[in-house]
Amino acid sequence: MPDIPISDKTINMVDINFSKYMRYVSLAGLEDLQALMKNGLAKIKEHSSQTYGIITSAYNLYKYWGEIDPDNKKYELIENRSKALKEHAADFTWLYNNLSDYRSKKVLYGIVENWLTFSMASLDSIIEKTFLHYFDLDIIKCDENETFVDLGAYDGDTVHNFLDSFSTYKKIYCYEIMPDIFEKLKANLGSYKNIEFRRKGASDKNGTMFISDNEPAESMHKLSNSGNLEVPAVSIDNDIFEPVTFIKMDIEGGEQKALLGCERHIKEGHPKLAISIYHNNEDIWKCARIIYDMDPSYKFYLRYNGGNYYPSEFVLLAV
Repeated sequence: MPDIPISDKTINMVDINFSKYMRYVSLAGLEDLQALMKNGLAKIKEHSSQTYGIITSAYNLYKYWGEIDPDNKKYELIENRSKALKEHAADFTWLYNNLSDYRSKKVLYGIVENWLTFSMASLDSIIEKTFLHYFDLDIIKCDENETFVDLGAYDGDTVHNFLDSFSTYKKIYCYEIMPDIFEKLKANLGSYKNIEFRRKGASDKNGTMFISDNEPAESMHKLSNSGNLEVPAVSIDNDIFEPVTFIKMDIEGGEQKALLGCERHIKEGHPKLAISIYHNNEDIWKCARIIYDMDPSYKFYLRYNGGNYYPSEFVLLAV
């Protein structure tokens, strides 16, 4: 795989280091990648068994990316991530080259470095400290004509951040699938005007899907083909017929299908998009590809709102 093109006029260490990582990923074997990852995790354990315990416990709790238990020779996380990097190095490079600012490029570099080495410093260096989650004011512009669609509205926390960032809007749609959280959502936002609450899940088509109410964290519920609670699933194209200007998604790995269900809105209305891309090892590049295939005029940005123990809460902003 070719190195990332670096202009003679703009040589910087973010470009150079990301290019080196991608060159290494493309040339190394899977066993070499996995050995590098195992060594990075072992160094953390050697330095601090407490930190090592926090990191491995978090991965095994959320199970988004695969479990990890070196003491019992279980390396699913490392196997999954090494395979994702190896098979999709060109896609990671494509995303890097299509990011619109160097803050975004550094975010991607930091995430890839953490995947390969478990470096906490690489995550610490990219944490967003200026703007609220989803609402980087250098990228996202909103006014009194905003129709905001919140997919995975939870208890209204994102809407409150939206209002803290912009203070005005035309209409807000809130989608949430868990019955008890849905009631909290309505209670927390019930005093605001022009907000519609929909207990539906966003997908690529209309139908009936299921959720389980026994997830280890109440924010982890996602649509599936089985579970003990039935929930209607809809495509946003078939559920909202008026133009929308801003769509946010944080739906536990359902973002790819939800994007496909927004194709008409994206092609016709070009809404701003804020997409959580950390719930698996593919969304980080795949969601941008889906959007680009629908409308190549979008510009892409990454922002990181997670912590430094493990990579999470990173978002693709597309405008």
